[in-house]
Amino acid sequence: MEGITGNPLGLTSVNHISLVCKSLDESINFYQNILGFIPVKRPGSFDFSGAWLFGYGIGIHLLQIVNPENVPIKKEINPKDKHISFQCESMGLVQKCLEEMKIDFACALVEENGVKVNQLFFHDPDGFMIEICNCDNLPVIPLVDDMARSCSRLNHEIIQQQIPQVVNQI
Repeated sequence: MEGITGNPLGLTSVNHISLVCKSLDESINFYQNILGFIPVKRPGSFDFSGAWLFGYGIGIHLLQIVNPENVPIKKEINPKDKHISFQCESMGLVQKCLEEMKIDFACALVEENGVKVNQLFFHDPDGFMIEICNCDNLPVIPLVDDMARSCSRLNHEIIQQQIPQVVNQI
């Protein structure tokens, strides 16, 4: 695998993440009413309970656990645990809403070269970690190339300024 660069599999985007849940109703409520996902039609050929939701260009596929009573729920909010992260418009608004909804969360701050990224971490009903951040403040810089790349609106100008330079070098 060493030496492989680029996009050898021809990937185009993230389609969905799949999460197991103890209660479909609780999880649908959380992803729909807290995070703003929209339930969408799920193929009827599946022989197990679940739900599909879509939002922000990604799908969430919820899979009902057969024996939910045997699954422990994580209580500790650990930013180093596996999680999915969402960009937001206002960290203050997110914090206010979580406080009003009485959802426990932990805050973190990342700083790199004077650029600050605020993060809020909390759990879904099954203990899966959710991060909300203003991560597009921090440019994504590949280690193999010196061109800053990011899908954020804030860094889009950097990319547009660097593209002519890169094209002229080719």
